[in-house]
Amino acid sequence: MNKLIRRSLLRHPVRTLLTIGSLAVALFLLCFLRSLVTTLEAGAAAANQQRLWVQSAVSLFVDLPLSYQGKIDGVDGVKGTCKWQWFGGYYRDQTNFFAQFAVDPEPLFAMWPEVEIAAGSKEAFLADKRACIVGEGLARQFGWKVGEAVPLIGALFQKADGSAWDFQIAAIYRAGRPTVDDRTFFFHWDYFEETMKEAMGETPQVGVFVIELEPGAAAPGVMASVDALFENGPQRVQTTTEAEFQRQFATMFGNVPRLISFIGGGVLLAILLACVNTMLMQAREQLREIGVMKALGFSDGAAALFLLSQSLLLVGTGGALGIGLALLTQRGIAGFLSRFFPGYAVQPLTLAAAIGVTAILGLLAGAVPARLAERTRTVEAMRPH
Repeated sequence: MNKLIRRSLLRHPVRTLLTIGSLAVALFLLCFLRSLVTTLEAGAAAANQQRLWVQSAVSLFVDLPLSYQGKIDGVDGVKGTCKWQWFGGYYRDQTNFFAQFAVDPEPLFAMWPEVEIAAGSKEAFLADKRACIVGEGLARQFGWKVGEAVPLIGALFQKADGSAWDFQIAAIYRAGRPTVDDRTFFFHWDYFEETMKEAMGETPQVGVFVIELEPGAAAPGVMASVDALFENGPQRVQTTTEAEFQRQFATMFGNVPRLISFIGGGVLLAILLACVNTMLMQAREQLREIGVMKALGFSDGAAALFLLSQSLLLVGTGGALGIGLALLTQRGIAGFLSRFFPGYAVQPLTLAAAIGVTAILGLLAGAVPARLAERTRTVEAMRPH
């Protein structure tokens, strides 16, 4: 029976290979899209519960006055704060774009223990206001080494003379958690502030303030106190947990999980219809063989199993190839997406779901043809068509 099933599928090798290829692509996309969702969810789940983010209540793109930092530091339950300002420059060419932030250097290390120094030293970074630290992924991309000079062209923030901002790599960090981006560039807020004062004649503002909570401090109470502190302006703020901030940042791209679900559902529906169509053609072409099987004494159930087994083998082969492709490309995709989705990985639950979907597709695609084979009478099957 097994040999007969294989030969039946290979009767039209081109059609069989095209169907298997379509299934492989569909299951690969299912694993990929689901992995994007789990990556977004993992970023929020892994957020540090002791860090709060303070942003403008209007938009993340609206900066806050620098004077807010001292007032936030005075709120009960606040251990310390760190400024974060998106820089938005590029290295040599506009295509060399990556995340860059001006930060308070000492609080950066105190508040983010997951930023682990892999080469160079923290002391060298703290000692020189023109020093920077870069992630391992960024260093690999551009071949940077500790001590190397790195000029950045300011797209959003330009120097008074229009020249490049000069930095020197003091350290290279590794991400202590998969959800931490290792393609980020950090430099001193003081260098940023002094340069922008010279260019604009005024103190620059801050993108967000990050709060480190005192041990035992209740996050909801601190968030309410900070928000109330600036209720009357000059710029109202919204304080959130790091997990909520991560979710809000992800929604800047739209409702990604819902969009991905719609796309995945459409792909599965399309491939299901294609598989059902393929198996119906298989059933029509094998009608005489089914009649012969029944004439030789095979039961109706055996005839149905004959077609159902073909469907499971066909879909199973395509599904296995798609799942294998998702695993083989995991590392490459993780590197490509690290700028926006750090920590991309195909999780075991995603693989289990893909295997389950493959089995269900095989059963559904073969159910209708199997039912037709079961109900077909021997005389009808043997009649010339």
